[in-house]
Amino acid sequence: MRKSGAGGRSRGSRPDRAWITGRRAVLEAIRAGRAGQVMISDAAVATPALRAILELTQGDDIPVLEVTREALDRLGPDHQGVAARVRKPAAITDSRLRSWAFGPDDVVVVLDGITDPQNLGAAARAAEGAGVVMLVMRERRAAGVSPAAIRASAGALLHLPHARVTNLSRSLQRLKDVGFSVVGLDEDAPLSIYDRPCPEGRVALVVGSEGEGLSRLVRETCDVLVGLPMRGHVSSLNASASLAAALFGYVLPSRKPVA
Repeated sequence: MRKSGAGGRSRGSRPDRAWITGRRAVLEAIRAGRAGQVMISDAAVATPALRAILELTQGDDIPVLEVTREALDRLGPDHQGVAARVRKPAAITDSRLRSWAFGPDDVVVVLDGITDPQNLGAAARAAEGAGVVMLVMRERRAAGVSPAAIRASAGALLHLPHARVTNLSRSLQRLKDVGFSVVGLDEDAPLSIYDRPCPEGRVALVVGSEGEGLSRLVRETCDVLVGLPMRGHVSSLNASASLAAALFGYVLPSRKPVA
């Protein structure tokens, strides 16, 4: 590793570049081919994750700087002794979404106004783990793919394509036009995920915002509304937990087993 006393900050910020922290997020950034530089604390304790990071940087010829812990502290709290400068994935636009080549059984997750980066990251992590092919999000009044969201996703946002659209209900209609069944998660739905099987073929699963749930126009665009059966005292889960439950308990059982 090359030593650096300056902390490794690049002069002149670029909107498509960002520093992310945390060993899991940095590891996934390297695996996704998006890390251009890595910084490791001179006091970092060697762990399997850190050794994997160093092995991958050597194999991919990624520069590694050894810096002080204080230098990493300036990039963010709880950095776990490592940070990476990454190239953020570009959002898919409305026009690209119209011509996207979806597979016959693809699952898309649509986030209707998720504003908390932590919730966005957790939702992306669940979606990527379930094999979802794309996130679709609002362009306005919604969390973006920020370093905090990437960290919360454990790097999943660097693997998972995402679209940012100006009109979510119109984009849902376009998905319907190419064969998607649009399923909305709604705590007030008359049916639960146990009462109706997930549609076959292409499915777009829609999750509402943390406070208000699905917006009116988005709810009206859905083909099916289903809720999660809540058996405890709590009436609902947060958006990312609801998404994970619906993906693994409702959508995936309807898909063909992975070979």
